[in-house]
Amino acid sequence: MNSRRDYRGTRAALFDGIEEGGIRASQFSSHEISEHDNDVAIEGLQDRVSILKRLTGDIHEEVESHNRVLDHMGSDMDSSRGILSGTVDRFKLVFETKSSRRTATLIASFVALFLLIYFLTK
Repeated sequence: MNSRRDYRGTRAALFDGIEEGGIRASQFSSHEISEHDNDVAIEGLQDRVSILKRLTGDIHEEVESHNRVLDHMGSDMDSSRGILSGTVDRFKLVFETKSSRRTATLIASFVALFLLIYFLTK
C-alpha cells in the first residue's frame, strides 16, 4: 500500500504543472519570460526526465526478474514431466511383464499387511 502512495506521489511530482497541451501557460508572452524562468523550467523538466528514467529502469528490472522466474518454472515443469513419464512407463512395464502369480502374491501381501496393522491398532 505504501508503494502505491509512493507511485502516486512520484506521478504527481512528474506531472505537476503540466496541463492539457503542455506546460502551464504564463500570464506573460513568450518574449517576456526571463532566463531565470527558463532555467527553472529546464530544471523541472530534467527532474521529470530523471524520474521517468528511474521508473523505466525499475520496470525493466521487474520484467527481467519475472522472465527469469518463468524460465526457471518452465524448466522445472519440463523435468517433472520427464520424471513422471518415466514413472508411468515403469508402471506399464511392471504390469505388462508380471505374471498373474506375482500379482496375486503382491495383493495377498497388501491384504495381510493391512489386517496386521488393523489388529495392532485395535
